[in-house]
Amino acid sequence: MAVIVSVKNLTRVFDVSKPWLNRVLERLPKRKLTAVSDVSFEIEENTVYALVGESGSGKSTIGKMIVGLLPPSEGTVEIEGVNLATETDADTIERVRSDIQMIFQDPYASLNPRWKVGDIIEEPAVANGDDTDGLAEKLLEQVGLSASDVRKFPHEFSGGQRQRICVARALASEPNLIVCDEPTSALDVSVQAQVLNLMSDLKDSFGLTYLFISHDLTVIQHMADRIGVLYLGRLVEEAAPADLFGVPQHPYTQMLLEAAPRMDGFGREVEPPEGEIPDPINPPTGCAFHPRCPLAIDRCSKERPQLEVKSNARVACFRAGERAI
Repeated sequence: MAVIVSVKNLTRVFDVSKPWLNRVLERLPKRKLTAVSDVSFEIEENTVYALVGESGSGKSTIGKMIVGLLPPSEGTVEIEGVNLATETDADTIERVRSDIQMIFQDPYASLNPRWKVGDIIEEPAVANGDDTDGLAEKLLEQVGLSASDVRKFPHEFSGGQRQRICVARALASEPNLIVCDEPTSALDVSVQAQVLNLMSDLKDSFGLTYLFISHDLTVIQHMADRIGVLYLGRLVEEAAPADLFGVPQHPYTQMLLEAAPRMDGFGREVEPPEGEIPDPINPPTGCAFHPRCPLAIDRCSKERPQLEVKSNARVACFRAGERAI
C-alpha cells in the first residue's frame, strides 16, 4: 500500500516561561515543555492508524501538527510526499491541504452557532472553489440526517447529530486523510457506536484514511488497523490490534490493558498503577516510564530505548515482552 503520511523524528516544544519582566525580577530561567519527543510512524492509504495514551501524552499535538495547525519544533511531516512546512509551490500546497480534514473532540464547540448547517457543511468546498449545488443535502443524507436539516442551526441538534454534521463537513472537500481527535469522547456510549459505525462505512465508501486519536482502548480495538501507544510524548509501542491486545510488549501497554474495563472482568482485582505521570517540563532521564515500571533496571534510568522490531511490533523497551510477576 502507498504511504499517505510519513512522520519522522517529530518533536514539539512549548515555551511555558513567565513573561520576561517576571523572569528578570524573580531570577527565573526559561521553562520548556516537551509535548512530543522524537516520534516517527507512517500511515498507509485506506487504513486507520490510531494513537492511544493517557491525557497529556501528546496525541492531539501530533494531530494538530499533521494538519498544519501547529508547526513542529523538529522533525518532518510529509503528506502524500509533500512537506507543507518547506514546500514553496502554492498549487501543490493548496492541493495537499484540500486532501486533509479534521474532526474535533467537542461537537458543541466546533460548529459556528450563528451559521446554518448547510453553510457549515459547504464551507470547505467554498474555500476550494468547488461546486456546492446540492452538496450539503447529499452529505447530510449520507451521514444519516435529513436533507431538510440544511436550514437549521447547530443548537437544534443533539450531540450525536452534531458530530454527524462535523463528519459531513469533513467530507465536503473530498479529502484523502481525516484526523479524528477524540471524535466520540463527548458522546453517550450508544451514540458512540452509531458514529463509529458511520465512520467505518464512510471509510469503505470513500476510500478514506484516518488518523484516529483516542484514550478509549475499546474504540481503538474496533477501529484501528495499526496502533501507536504514546507515553509522555514518546512512541513506546506500535503494533496491529491483534498483536497489541493479544501479546503487549511494553510494560506501559500492559498496564493500560490491565486497567481497562472488561465485560468478563467482574470481581477481578487489578493493582493500581504505581506513581504519577512525570512532569513534562522536567521529564525523567532515560526511559520516561522507568519511575513507574515494575521491570525497570539501572540501564532504564540512564539510556533512552529506541524503537526496535520485536514479535510483530515496534517497541522501545530494554525488557520488551517480559511481564511483572
